[in-house]
Amino acid sequence: MPPLPLLHPSTSPRLHTLPLSLSSSPFSLFPARTSISAMSLSSSSSPSPSPSPSTSTKSDRHESLLQVLKYHNQTKHAFTKYARGPHGLDWANQPNPFRRYLSAPLLPLLHFPTPDQSPAAINGRPQAPLYHSLFLSLPPPTPLSKPALSQFLYDSLALSAWKSAGFSTWSLRVNPSSGNLHPTEAYVVSPPIESVSNSGFVAHYAPKEHGLEIRAEIPARFFAEFFPENTFLVGLSSIFWREAWKYGERAFRYCNHDVGHAIGAVAMSAAALGWDVKILDGFGYEELKKLMGLDKFAEFRIPLQPVIGKIPQIEFEHPDCVLAVFPSGINEFDVNYEELSKAVSEFSNLEWKGTPNSLSKEHVCWDIIYRTAEVVKKPVDLDNKDRFFVDPFRSSRLFSESAYKGFTVREIVRKRRSAVDMDGVTVMERDTFYQILLHCLPSGSGSEEGQKRPLALPFRALPWDAEVHAALFVHRVDGLPQALYFLVRNEEHFGELKKSMRPGFKWSKPEGCPDELPLYELDRGDYRHLSQRLSCHQDIASDGCFSLGMVAHFEPVLRDKRWMYPRLFWETGVLGQVLYLEAHAVGVSATGIGCYFDDPVHEVLGIKGSNFQSLYHFTVGGPVLDKRIMSLPAYPGPGIDA
Repeated sequence: MPPLPLLHPSTSPRLHTLPLSLSSSPFSLFPARTSISAMSLSSSSSPSPSPSPSTSTKSDRHESLLQVLKYHNQTKHAFTKYARGPHGLDWANQPNPFRRYLSAPLLPLLHFPTPDQSPAAINGRPQAPLYHSLFLSLPPPTPLSKPALSQFLYDSLALSAWKSAGFSTWSLRVNPSSGNLHPTEAYVVSPPIESVSNSGFVAHYAPKEHGLEIRAEIPARFFAEFFPENTFLVGLSSIFWREAWKYGERAFRYCNHDVGHAIGAVAMSAAALGWDVKILDGFGYEELKKLMGLDKFAEFRIPLQPVIGKIPQIEFEHPDCVLAVFPSGINEFDVNYEELSKAVSEFSNLEWKGTPNSLSKEHVCWDIIYRTAEVVKKPVDLDNKDRFFVDPFRSSRLFSESAYKGFTVREIVRKRRSAVDMDGVTVMERDTFYQILLHCLPSGSGSEEGQKRPLALPFRALPWDAEVHAALFVHRVDGLPQALYFLVRNEEHFGELKKSMRPGFKWSKPEGCPDELPLYELDRGDYRHLSQRLSCHQDIASDGCFSLGMVAHFEPVLRDKRWMYPRLFWETGVLGQVLYLEAHAVGVSATGIGCYFDDPVHEVLGIKGSNFQSLYHFTVGGPVLDKRIMSLPAYPGPGIDA
């Protein structure tokens, strides 16, 4: 995603200052620099836990929904004003992008050869299958081992390169991030692994070192009792402060985009090893916190208004989700969340090692972020006492194999970059465009039920039916007219979408479109200038082959499940990750755009009210490379720190 309102390239050498035209600055809100002691005096009491479904009243749910809608509407950008954010960037307090647990044992993981070196193998098999082959079928599962776990993390959450320009050097990662700020942290919860740990363990993944910080040993019975052999867990958390430092109140959106990017990255890397991935969404917020050891952070009390000063507690990690990673072909196993919750509650009594490092000396607290995060906490699903079902793998159609350049999974995921500019001349073939969109469908191909359930890679990691669609501005696709198109990713929404959008739209299938691709032409015309204006006046939205806005089924989803608010952004992040990888696989590039004018996008589509909302923008096309930027290896070698 781009910076405000310029593009957020993850390749940016510096985080450029935001425009001075932002509607409000945190520094104008505060009469004087506030100390942490003063902040505590104006703080609310510690928030009470989110009510469970059995204790939550209709009034509670209504108030929570109002808070979510307040946050979403307050953080919209408009032609006349941007959402509240910093007037300028406080470089002296730029957050450290690397969390470390001081004094926790660090176990180095294995590194792998680059694509131009002789490929190594795990258990006698090549490490990296062809990228596009994973959408057809998964390879046989690799047993869980130190080499396998090392490869999994190396191709999902590790550093992908270092960049240098002038006196600045910065790192990139396999998983994309808004402004290259990386609010997402990852934890591995695993049974014993030879050469890693003789006992089960919880570890924090340190991407700069490509190593595991062993934080705690867990009871041996934990995995044997609840999960199949060769299963382990990956927990994801967010440090809101890392994004809020640059983006202010809108940061909560971007943190959840990045959770989605990470879920997509984990699912693709796992697939290369023959592993399947599924969010264990029966866990509640409190269980997630204990599972990852995040309950050891100092309590953060939400202030009554935005506050600036020394607030070390604001660097806590918000637990987002935990993913089960297990051998493909396992379609169900017991996950009794009531019993699992009791087992996880014992984690609070483990001996946790390591103290989290400090990220900044001073901070700004945008209180609405934390109030919203509070009301969207998910309770544990104690009613889910049956089996944990995993739908059989559904392939995605290979419509145009010639579109792909024969890259392996590793070549794609590790060479992925966010384009900083588009050339405005590259033209994409129509069949290539259709092929990319076929891989954006949640249900894959061959189903008479249409698109709805997440069955195909990587969307099968999500446990809810698709809620996100895409409005596409096609600029340069050979054989396809310039026009506004719409991709329906849950065909049960078709009638409601058609009713909610502009009545004059055509809703006709474009020429040559595969029957199983629910793509529709809405309005023919040159949308380049309009798409540029809608994405905060950024040329990159009009200079690519196509750009798009991701439109989510919104308020109807949130009425009874307020915790779906961040999950809608996760789904956009997974979809964005597919667009990133598909673009590189066909020889072009892509960039997520987090800065766009929300309601003007809705006006173009004719959307009124909150039944559907635009949550993320993207652009795909021919990149312009900045030759001033030097690329360096992600892990140069022993004793060398780039």
